[in-house]
Amino acid sequence: MRVDATVQDGQNIAVRCRGVTKTYGAGPSAVKALRGVDLDVERGELLMLVGPSGCGKTTLISVVAGVLNRDGGECEVLGEDFARIGPAATTRFRARNVGFVFQAFNLIPTLTVAENVAVPLLINGVSRREAIAKAAEVLSRVGLGDRTNDVPTRLSGGQQQRVAISRALVHDPKLIVCDEPTSALDHATGQRVMELLREVAEGHDLSLVVVTHDARIFEFADRIAEMDDGRIVRLSTGQSHKKAEHELPVVK
Repeated sequence: MRVDATVQDGQNIAVRCRGVTKTYGAGPSAVKALRGVDLDVERGELLMLVGPSGCGKTTLISVVAGVLNRDGGECEVLGEDFARIGPAATTRFRARNVGFVFQAFNLIPTLTVAENVAVPLLINGVSRREAIAKAAEVLSRVGLGDRTNDVPTRLSGGQQQRVAISRALVHDPKLIVCDEPTSALDHATGQRVMELLREVAEGHDLSLVVVTHDARIFEFADRIAEMDDGRIVRLSTGQSHKKAEHELPVVK
């Protein structure tokens, strides 16, 4: 069974998935990672994907972010279908419109904090001077304006995650995908990181899709989509998830 995780207002949709499928491998060893996922993400929404390991969460956000091709179904991100525009245009679109936050931070140890944050701008052809200036501006917004010239190893885990968030924000994307952004952080730091992401979503009308196992941060979600065996099986609001309130009807 699956749950209909779509919404009615098509004018306000950032991500629209219909019947999305993805299989790894072929023959008897094939693994069906996504089995007909229907999902909408609204502009300005923070949506969390939860569920057991191997249920398809990371595969789904990889398809949504344009780093993995789907096998079937439809997926439009900010009005674009990556299968139609091709790899080169997808890469350009992703560089302009999508930000990434990872569990492991993925900061370059030989670059300063400001240089790490500036990387997406440099990839987009912005001059080094302008890129570093914009990076410093974003770092100030997250409370790291005095650490721009440090290398990442001199920062705490929470500070490094704020650098990673700054890097995701610096090119003013319209969508940010996060893979376990708080799993390596203590509770207090994780709460501060989620407060920052929540503030960003509300203040800049961008959409966030967050994969997490961390029940402590469910309260920050507008909606939570629970996955199992490649399907969305339950949808709830962040506040009601644990009690299964506001669960939508199952679509057979």
